[in-house]
Amino acid sequence: MNGPHWLFTYEGLELGREGLREALCTLGNGYFATRGAAPESEADETHYPGTYLAGGYNRLKTDLAGRVVENEDLVNMPNWLPLTFRLEGGDWFNAQAVRLLEYRQVLDLARGLLLRTVRFEDKRGRRTRVEQRRFVHMRDKHLAGQELVLVPENWSGRVHVRSALDGRVVNGGVPRYRQLNCKHLRTLVTEEVDAETLLLEVETVQSRLEVAEAARTRLFVDGQPAKAQRGLAVEEGYLAHEFTLELREGQRLAVEKVVALYSSRDLALSEAAMEARHAVEHAPARFDELVETHVRAWSHLWRRSDLDLALDEPDHIHTTLRLHIFHLLQTVSPHTIDQDVGVPARGWHGEAYRGHIFWDELFIFPFLNLRLPALTRALLRYRHRRLRRAREAAREAGFRGALFPWQSGSDGREESQRVHLNPRSGRWVPDVTWLQRHINAAIAYNVWQYYQATADTEFLYFYGAEMLLELARFWASMARWNSELRRYEILGVMGPDEYHTGYPDRPEPGLDNNSYTNLMAVWVLCKGLEVLELLPGERRDELLETLGLGPEELAHWEDVSRKMRLVFHEDGVLSQFEGYEQLEEFDWESYRARYSDIQRLDRILEAEGDSPNRYKLSKQADVLMLLYLFSAEELEQLFERLGYPFDHEMIPRTVDYYLQRASHGSTLSGVVHSWVLARSDRPRSWKLFTEALRSDISDVQGGTTPEGIHLGAMAGTVDLMQRAYTGIEVRGDVLHFNPNLPEGLTRLKFLLRYRKHMVEVEITQDKLLLKSRWPSPAPLEFALRGERHQLKCCETREFPIQKPPVSPGPELHGAGP
Repeated sequence: MNGPHWLFTYEGLELGREGLREALCTLGNGYFATRGAAPESEADETHYPGTYLAGGYNRLKTDLAGRVVENEDLVNMPNWLPLTFRLEGGDWFNAQAVRLLEYRQVLDLARGLLLRTVRFEDKRGRRTRVEQRRFVHMRDKHLAGQELVLVPENWSGRVHVRSALDGRVVNGGVPRYRQLNCKHLRTLVTEEVDAETLLLEVETVQSRLEVAEAARTRLFVDGQPAKAQRGLAVEEGYLAHEFTLELREGQRLAVEKVVALYSSRDLALSEAAMEARHAVEHAPARFDELVETHVRAWSHLWRRSDLDLALDEPDHIHTTLRLHIFHLLQTVSPHTIDQDVGVPARGWHGEAYRGHIFWDELFIFPFLNLRLPALTRALLRYRHRRLRRAREAAREAGFRGALFPWQSGSDGREESQRVHLNPRSGRWVPDVTWLQRHINAAIAYNVWQYYQATADTEFLYFYGAEMLLELARFWASMARWNSELRRYEILGVMGPDEYHTGYPDRPEPGLDNNSYTNLMAVWVLCKGLEVLELLPGERRDELLETLGLGPEELAHWEDVSRKMRLVFHEDGVLSQFEGYEQLEEFDWESYRARYSDIQRLDRILEAEGDSPNRYKLSKQADVLMLLYLFSAEELEQLFERLGYPFDHEMIPRTVDYYLQRASHGSTLSGVVHSWVLARSDRPRSWKLFTEALRSDISDVQGGTTPEGIHLGAMAGTVDLMQRAYTGIEVRGDVLHFNPNLPEGLTRLKFLLRYRKHMVEVEITQDKLLLKSRWPSPAPLEFALRGERHQLKCCETREFPIQKPPVSPGPELHGAGP
């Protein structure tokens, strides 16, 4: 795993983009993550060091203009990075205060290392070379480390080194949250363990989460232990070791800092501080030994997870896809399996969205299902553990079953804010995004897709079936019978398109008969009925008895799943919601001329005293989400069940209609739009794919990525390559292939996990090659463009691929492969 496509490189220092670099160069291991801030930096308008523990939340209240607002935040934990130096007679190193001769930062994706090289000249003309390496250990989840190498190029003299742990941090990484209370930590312990080791222990002020960090710092000159004067500096929440030593020109000073982080949430420990001390004491003596085991763990992950591409014109695509996979694996890794955490929308990379869990799992789980399904299982258990809370929420809202929150944190209550700050207008405005009930369809979809990919009957038996049944029960209870139309309706919700929160002439929030929500509800009810047929008799009877599900309620599910209302425009286009067609057309040209960026039209219009509720526009067209999740064949079956005609020409008309009215205000929008065009308009799909691929690298939303990456969009681009262009589907106990690579992509190769099979997949413009990599008692059942085949144990099979004709039809225009 060598070569340029494994290195994500920045040349030069760009102060205005340091926040973006720090987010994209975050290192993590699924247990904790640390942003890619320079070790000498402090939180200011340029830099934001941040360390986040997976699931490390705390709740605070703020009096905001006479209104008490309560928020649960992902806590910025003590900063273990501080490691800096100063030359005799000079100031502590600051890259902005010296003449830079060379400045390079490299994220080594293959090895999981952050590298920095700096050559500088100070005011006295002293030239110095600095090399730094950093890791967050992928094998031992509690360990991290960094190395500082300093070489005098034209001078000899005294050098001062400082290595610290800083618990004085607050949550200040998102400017619009800074009016809210942000001090989450209180100091418990600051202790010098020995001449090399420091210990800092803190506690969150509300959740009483204890977090301990121990840091061991060792100095070497030309590979030998250095003789240095040592000192200790201690303040409230902060302590540092300071070292002073003499260096001659050309000598190599290596400072190795190894850190252990433990919390009271950990398993198999007595006390966090005790474990942290023990871990650094027994860590390998030298930095390189830790790097070796860390790199080996990453190599094992990459073997399962890489996408190997061949492109006609090499560019950023390969590197960026690997960057996206890298951040997926840093957010959820094998270390996630033993933790009670979900997968946050912005990773563990910053404080945006307060580290909450949304519906982005819908875009993330497909990658995991076909690579590391044990991670999906663990993340679905996060939802199952919060089923009690979801049942309570449903009852409180007047429904049955389980109502999961739009935003979830520590305990599964609704964490969505009730007001949010529009940074463009400076006003706090009502936030009703908690009306996005479709999260309850996403969770059901994720349960079912995991089961289809793995055939994990034990998961379905103990956890999945119960969730599916309670979610089906919720949707059945939410549906209201319209006696005039003789159809069921779902009223007062928001769809994935968050621009529309209600009707212009109606004071209460919410929309009626959102097509995405209604059709997903039907699908969930169908799967709820189907799962009862899959369960062994005794488990089915147990669940029916435990949940109080009787024949009358199940008959109601059947009725709702056949009589749900869908709303169409006059030309047959599926309407985003009831009344959408009557809204005003939006003046796109005028707003594009007035504003350089109109992705966040909701903020622009609110600042003007207007509202998106008046217009035919969308942040992300949620009708198209149906085409993202289902093939044309599956949609046809759902329409037939509901008694609606299904015209295949409706799909391209619907796609064209909504593509013309989307601002792409969500980073997920480009992913979905690229997917639905993957077969009908490959050049346009590829263009949208490459734009989505760069959304975080370019920070297309203007300042959001520095607050945390967009993990769903990253996963979505990977999934476009993994499933959309390969035509992979898992349904009906068969693995389906329908390849259609974009022009310019000449080869795609990867490993795929499906049930008890590991398969090497290689696709070119004219062939599909499958190679069985695991011994299995039964052959793999798969289909190529609908034709069934088998792949026996350790067998290799090759099939020619003929390009499909470019003509309307379900294969051409269906969103699913």
